[in-house]
Amino acid sequence: MTVLLKLQHLSVALQQKPILTDVNLTLAAGDILGLVGPSGCGKTTLLNTLAGFVEQNKGTITIAPDMVITPDNLIEPEQRNIGMIFQDYALFPHLTVNKNIAFGLKHLNKAEQTTRIDTLLSLLKLTEFSGRFPHQLSGGQQQRVAIARALAPQPKLLLLDEPFSNIDARLRNELMLELRSLLKQLSITAIFVTHNKDEVFSFADQIAVMHQGHVLQSGTPVDVFQHPCSWQVADFLQIGSWLPVITINGECITAIGNIGIDLNSMQNNGGSRHALLLKPQDIKIVPNGQANVVIDYVRITEHGFHYLLSSLTDDKRLSFEHLSFYSHLVFAQGEKIAIEILPHQYQLFSQ
Repeated sequence: MTVLLKLQHLSVALQQKPILTDVNLTLAAGDILGLVGPSGCGKTTLLNTLAGFVEQNKGTITIAPDMVITPDNLIEPEQRNIGMIFQDYALFPHLTVNKNIAFGLKHLNKAEQTTRIDTLLSLLKLTEFSGRFPHQLSGGQQQRVAIARALAPQPKLLLLDEPFSNIDARLRNELMLELRSLLKQLSITAIFVTHNKDEVFSFADQIAVMHQGHVLQSGTPVDVFQHPCSWQVADFLQIGSWLPVITINGECITAIGNIGIDLNSMQNNGGSRHALLLKPQDIKIVPNGQANVVIDYVRITEHGFHYLLSSLTDDKRLSFEHLSFYSHLVFAQGEKIAIEILPHQYQLFSQ
């Protein structure tokens, strides 16, 4: 693995308020990293710091092969060879598609500019729109122009700030697949910010989950999804539902049944409340069993019927709402049914 980007103990404070704290990340050349986390956690600030628009207070940014950026050695944005695509595209309204793409190519001669522009127009299916102005394009076409303009200088690293948020869902999925294919074809390393976990699983090779200026966990999307390191990671990614538990002598008591669990495996974040992370596939209907949940919500999906369940227990310590469950069986809203927890690799967290 060839490392293209390495962040070591990176910290940023704006107006004496910490925004990023001790961020450590490594990104291999050619990989796509998805930055996710709640609003205000520092995702966009991290992009702006990498691009050079925000100064770091501590730590090191290393860009292969030999660019080392520190608070004492701040390198200007234009010298970092980093491209950026903004959420609002930031196209020049008075320039045609051709001239927007050519904006960062002034260091090339006319023939080289023409060749590079024509290649990108072809790759991004923009050839017939080359003479149009941004206001004459659809949202998806404007996004393609923004991508072409960012790729034109052939940056080592491409940064994308919520690149798909202004595009309708159908076109978003199509553009995500096209852009991922293009980045892989051009061997471009990229980092993108998103609030949408589904985008990460469709678009990224790596994921970093941020919370209050820290990176809580990083790795492949599958690894992070299957093995979240904390309640915050699992909760943000909406990996499953939370089932309150009481632990007595190594046994977890829940409103829908008891399970045995090794308490040493519990992810302890210093909280006093415990919860079991329960995925829909780990729930089973018990025909003719004593009802322990009521159906609050019903929706039809491609996976069958999606139900949200709440408990019937009188014990407030164990009661829950919004337990997510899928089934091909038809139940009515308000109907009471019996469910149980299937044996699986239990994940217990402190909250």
